[in-house]
Parts: sequence; C-alpha cells; structure tokens
Amino acid sequence: MKQLFAQMNIEVAAVLDRVNEAEFAAFSEGIKGAARIFVAGEGRSGLMGKAFAMRLMHAGFNAYVIGETITPSIEPGDVLVAISGSGTTEAVLLYANQAKKIGASVMLITTNRNSKIAGYSDLTLRIPAATKLRLEDEPPTIQPLGNQFDQSLHMLLDAVIIGISVEAGDGSYQEMARRHTNLQ
Repeated sequence: MKQLFAQMNIEVAAVLDRVNEAEFAAFSEGIKGAARIFVAGEGRSGLMGKAFAMRLMHAGFNAYVIGETITPSIEPGDVLVAISGSGTTEAVLLYANQAKKIGASVMLITTNRNSKIAGYSDLTLRIPAATKLRLEDEPPTIQPLGNQFDQSLHMLLDAVIIGISVEAGDGSYQEMARRHTNLQ
C-alpha cells in the first residue's frame, strides 16, 4: 500500500511541477476578475470541477455548476471554466461554443492545447498528465484511465483557491468557514 501511495505522489508531483506558471497565474487572475464563474466537466473531471465550484463559493465567488437546476444564464463578463482531459468532451465543447457566442470568457483546463475546445478558449491551462487515451506524449502512470489527470486537476484547483485566499488576507479562512454549509 505505501509503495502505491508513494508512486502516486511522485507522479502527481511530477505533473504539477510541469504546469506552466504563467498559465496558472493567468487562470487565477481570470477567476478573480470574473463577474460569475460557471464550471463544466464530465465524469471524474466534472466531480473535481464541482469541488472547485464549492470552494469558490466558500471563498465568496458567485460560482455555478453547469447542469444543476439552479444554474442561471451565462452572460458577458462571466467565465466558463471548461474541464476536459482530452479537450474533446462533446458536452464541454458544446458549453464552450455557447459561452463564446454569448460573449462570456472560456478558460479550459486540459492536457491538449490543440484540442477542439481550446479553439473556443480565451485561455488554456495545460496539465501535462496522462488521460484515458494514453497518447504518446503523456507521462507514464500506474493509475487507471484518467486518474493522474483528475488527481492533478484537484490539487491544481485547490492551489488556485489557496493562492486567492492568501492574497485576500488573514480573515479569509474565517469567511470561508462562515460560508460553509451549516445544515449538516
């Protein structure tokens, strides 16, 4: 068990070490400057996106998950965070296309800068991880399917929240805790 944990940690650390710092900073700035943030993803990547939207809400942002019944219409000034390891997920491609037509910004998180969704994106943040496709340029992994991408995605999005919170000052933790659900 400990060997598996160690190998998984090595893999994720190696992936995150190769994330472009300028892309990461631009993504964080795009989040901070958004009127509202809409998050779209499918499967496990979508679940990581939901976790990100929840933390954005805790941090005081107006954040929504595409597909939820309470998600409002996207408008100019809003940002769509499109998450697709391959960059070709059909539903996410549709959302990116629609968001661009409406005048919202699209920020893509993917492994593939040259993907279909990247064509609609104002910013692409590449996570150089393995996906279920196992393309030639993807790093080796002991993990199944897109686990390496999804784990790296989760860590990266948590780093965005932590970075934004540190900039907000000492009171941000208390504010996040105040916004946390109390109906549990």
